[in-house]
Amino acid sequence: MSDFDTVIRGTFVGEDGIVEGGFAAVRDGKIAMLGSGDAPAAREVHDFGTAIVLPGVIDGQVHSRSQANQEDFIWSTRSAAAGGVTTIVDMPYDASLLISTGEMITEKASSAGEQARVDFALYGTIRPSEGPKHIAAMAAAGAAAFKFSTFDTDPNRFPRIPTPLLYAAFAEVVKTGLIAGVHNENDECVKVWSEAVKATGRTDYRTHGESRPPIAETLAIAEVYEIAEATGCPAHIVHCSVGRGYELAQAYRAQGVDATIEACIHYLVCSEEEDVSRLLGRAKCNPPIRSAAEREKLWQHLAAGHITIVSTDHVAWSLSAKSSPVMLENSSGMPSLEVLPSLLLDGLVSRNLPLTHAARLLASNPARLFRIADQKGGFALGLDADFSVFVERPRYYDPAASGHNVVGWSPYEGRLIKHAPIATFQRGTMIFDGTDVLAQPGAGRFVRPNRPATTQTGQAA
Repeated sequence: MSDFDTVIRGTFVGEDGIVEGGFAAVRDGKIAMLGSGDAPAAREVHDFGTAIVLPGVIDGQVHSRSQANQEDFIWSTRSAAAGGVTTIVDMPYDASLLISTGEMITEKASSAGEQARVDFALYGTIRPSEGPKHIAAMAAAGAAAFKFSTFDTDPNRFPRIPTPLLYAAFAEVVKTGLIAGVHNENDECVKVWSEAVKATGRTDYRTHGESRPPIAETLAIAEVYEIAEATGCPAHIVHCSVGRGYELAQAYRAQGVDATIEACIHYLVCSEEEDVSRLLGRAKCNPPIRSAAEREKLWQHLAAGHITIVSTDHVAWSLSAKSSPVMLENSSGMPSLEVLPSLLLDGLVSRNLPLTHAARLLASNPARLFRIADQKGGFALGLDADFSVFVERPRYYDPAASGHNVVGWSPYEGRLIKHAPIATFQRGTMIFDGTDVLAQPGAGRFVRPNRPATTQTGQAA
């Protein structure tokens, strides 16, 4: 009788290197043995030949409940499993509900746990009128990070945290050992420039980028990192669309600030002139998608190790929220959970960059950032046996045909995507077989950070 439940074979791509003909043996949902060549016997063997095996992908920015009665964890985690994503980190800005107390974290973990097909962690936030008094309780309830915004998207659901209050919040977050993540747009700048754009009477696709130019981002980034320096709190920019932002992160890291920064996949794949011009409202997001030249700056920063993680900022708005001919009237955000790792792998291959970047940006660094590296994020004995398996299988992406998305549209619809997930494993169990999601609602678990990070996560290397 075998000592192992499952053996998985393939080309193992971790942050530190690639093992061809590698294997992982699984016992009780954990990685129990790693190696190459002849593998031990197991009750179940999955031999993927030369296929790429990544550590289970962690998407560090997902909005499962932004639109009421729409996606929820039932569908977001189904899309995740179908894309090779084994853990999502969900934002605290749910429709009509700001997740801002320990009780709310507990309730969301319970209700999401009944729906989730993959594992999930949760961000918490604060209500401006209450200040930071619930931060300790949210950490105790299992929050993996805290999210704030320098821009007032909605005063109730997605409020601006003014600078003095942001400072007070950082001073409390640092006591928890967790990160303070921030939506980085200067509120005053965006509001003034948005009104100026509206006053011209124009409604075209360029108006969105003009209403939120790069300086609105970089001013907010500098503010966030200055507060981090003053409080000692780890500060994370949750999305940056411009190269200058990554330069700022590097500069603050050089001064000893725990300054991390995130690139959403759409900033690495899309451009204003190529994609926003034709997709219009379907490509509207905050901060905006920038020029092709700016996109290439991000790839340069990625290659240099200046990006901490890559995420989706996924939200599955219905098309009715994304189809106004007036660009600024559309909801911001887009669905992309099903294609995150595939798009990043395509980009790495096309630019002759090491595949190890994918393991670092999609698994190892997110695990460290959210303080769950003792459970997930790599190939090491005792970690959860989460694996994402990919091959080159070019296809023109059709989000409606897959059946794994609550909405049948995507900004990547019709795009030739070369890498495809052929299997997703959660704790040693196959939850996606390349066609069907096998995990049922409730299979996913709430992931709580067990200990603070012992090293800074700012560098990808």
